[in-house]
Amino acid sequence: MYLDALVRVPDMKGKITYRKKGSTTYVEYETDRVYIPEKRYTTVSRKTIGKLVSGGDAEKTMQPNENFLKFFPDVALPEERDRTARSCCLRIGTWIVIRKVVRDYGLDGILEKYLPPKDVGLFLDLAAYSVIEESNRAQHYPAYAYSHPLFTGGMRIYSDSKVSEFLQGMDEEASIRFQNEWNAERNRNERIYISYDSTSKHCEAGDLRIVETGHSKEHEETSIFNYAIAYDAANREPLFYELYPGSINDVAQFQCTVDRAKGYRYRKIGFVLDRGYFSKDNIYYLEENHYSFIMMLKGKADLVHQWILENKGTFETKRKHNIPAYQVYGKTIKKTLFATDTKPRYIHLYHSIGREARERADVEKKINQLTAFLTKNINKFREFGPGMEAYFELYYDENAKRKDKGKDKKKDGDRGQTARKFVFFEEKMSVIELELKLCGYFVIITSEDMTAKEALEIYKGRDASEKLFLSDKTFLGNHCIRVGSDNSATSKVFIEFVALIIRNRIYNCLRDAMKEMAKKPNYMTVPAAVRELEKIEMARQLDGVYRLDHAVTATQKTILKAFGLTEDTVSYRAEEISKILESGV
Repeated sequence: MYLDALVRVPDMKGKITYRKKGSTTYVEYETDRVYIPEKRYTTVSRKTIGKLVSGGDAEKTMQPNENFLKFFPDVALPEERDRTARSCCLRIGTWIVIRKVVRDYGLDGILEKYLPPKDVGLFLDLAAYSVIEESNRAQHYPAYAYSHPLFTGGMRIYSDSKVSEFLQGMDEEASIRFQNEWNAERNRNERIYISYDSTSKHCEAGDLRIVETGHSKEHEETSIFNYAIAYDAANREPLFYELYPGSINDVAQFQCTVDRAKGYRYRKIGFVLDRGYFSKDNIYYLEENHYSFIMMLKGKADLVHQWILENKGTFETKRKHNIPAYQVYGKTIKKTLFATDTKPRYIHLYHSIGREARERADVEKKINQLTAFLTKNINKFREFGPGMEAYFELYYDENAKRKDKGKDKKKDGDRGQTARKFVFFEEKMSVIELELKLCGYFVIITSEDMTAKEALEIYKGRDASEKLFLSDKTFLGNHCIRVGSDNSATSKVFIEFVALIIRNRIYNCLRDAMKEMAKKPNYMTVPAAVRELEKIEMARQLDGVYRLDHAVTATQKTILKAFGLTEDTVSYRAEEISKILESGV
């Protein structure tokens, strides 16, 4: 993250180097130099501390980043503009709602125990900024603060350099202690299901210790770290989160998650998991710790195929197996999963007509596209991978030789073989027909005895946690972490978690209120409600005093009611904000 300030390039001969990439020149600072005797050369470690500005004294002036603050803490950053000025029009509606959520949950009280009191306000302001502006870019925070009330003392506006210093200086233990207390307040005697899911976050600073090369959720190999959330599906609240290196996959990490649940003293719980966590070791580890589970199985597993084919035609049209709420038919059987199982599991088979139609269309489209591609390459020197071989018998002329021998290996990818002449192909009809037969089916397994309807209802409760991840990446702008230090990364994720708690509460209040309405208005979603509440404004008048610009509208009253707020509440808070700004306390 580059700061909105300009400084002189440090005058340190031998320590400062420049790296040009495209039209940008980056300034790098040498942090270490190590001689490796066995290889007889010296490795040099460098960190990017800024980038040169264009124009003017470009050889000596740069825009610093967070690393600059780390290595040159004594350099004072000049402000480019007056950051103390405030907009003559403040948007207060969403902030009032967020303030209510913060107070209801006691988030400010918990944070005050583990952060310096002067920093709690800025922490909550950054969380509110993420919710309202759907962004995590610290350099844009001053623009948000310019036009909103704040939690900081005297509603003081901090610069982006101050935000960077705050992120770097936050105690890493604060997030651990916060989660400990947050989970200590949960009801241990209540039976709950924990929906657990993870996502990958791209990070532009590959030198962070937690950032490693791994496969992102988009199946790209890139610099990432992983972020997982455990979510109480019954009470619809995030419980705790985990950060782990990008090279660790979900299956390997899950047993650590179970240990964390034990550490928080959760006893009467079950885990609701998607197909990515299915493994023999994970299932046995859950049972060793007396935790139940509800888990989706991978649809292409041979075991799943066997169960479906054995029961195909026995439940798909039987009304007693109908689950109308989800427009599927379901059946439960008892089977062992592994040869070493000492007891059977409960296998819930489902079939959806709509899903079958979509999946059949996808299979037909895929086969047609592959067929067209193969036809186009007949009599050409080509080699095809396992994706083609799964659906087609491929035939080559082994005796054919290419005249342009220098190109023999170019069209064979990285397989290191000489391309052969491809002459014709045949569909593997049994393979394609099997895939068509399995369209529309899916399987859930449970450790406890329950009906197919009960298992599906609990599993569908994962929708809330999946929406949580959607809001994390889409609505909080956190698909990528833009920081230059480990401390800043962990601090940002901690703030993000608190922002998720707040946004999730807003989402639940709006959804609960909408259930009681005869009509389902389109303004009761979080983004729409935020846009509407942002229209509640205070204007600064000639006497310098901020006052409500206009009365609360009927739509705004409906949204506020979902949080137990009224027009009178808005008027009271507006007067309170005005007094704080007037006194500066």
